[in-house]
Amino acid sequence: MSTDIDPIRELEAAAEFDRQMRKENADVRAQNDAFRSNFEARLGRDRVVITSGLKALGSAFCQRAFQAVRAYDSFTEANDPWGEHDFGTFEIDGHPLCWKIDLYDNELEMYSPDPRDPTQTRRVLTIMLQGEY
Repeated sequence: MSTDIDPIRELEAAAEFDRQMRKENADVRAQNDAFRSNFEARLGRDRVVITSGLKALGSAFCQRAFQAVRAYDSFTEANDPWGEHDFGTFEIDGHPLCWKIDLYDNELEMYSPDPRDPTQTRRVLTIMLQGEY
């Protein structure tokens, strides 16, 4: 039995894996973008939380942070290597902030069994001061 590796087969397998991951990530990305840009429409099933540091800056500041998260579109390969649009950083009045979307199962106990399936996935968007991450 030969243990030689066929480089062509390895490249083909890697390319197929890459294609599959891009499709899966495209589904997650689209769902994350839809939630992030209009999270009020999904509250109840999904959640938005803010940290105590953000809350301490006041209601008006928080509203500006919500708007910045909704409008965020500064994704690059460097800050979004998986292409899921699940994290971003921004600044308001000199305060560095960030947001993160985590994908949970329906009980909010662990990672979703299938992040592409919205019936099996609940999103939690956390908005915080960068120092709280």
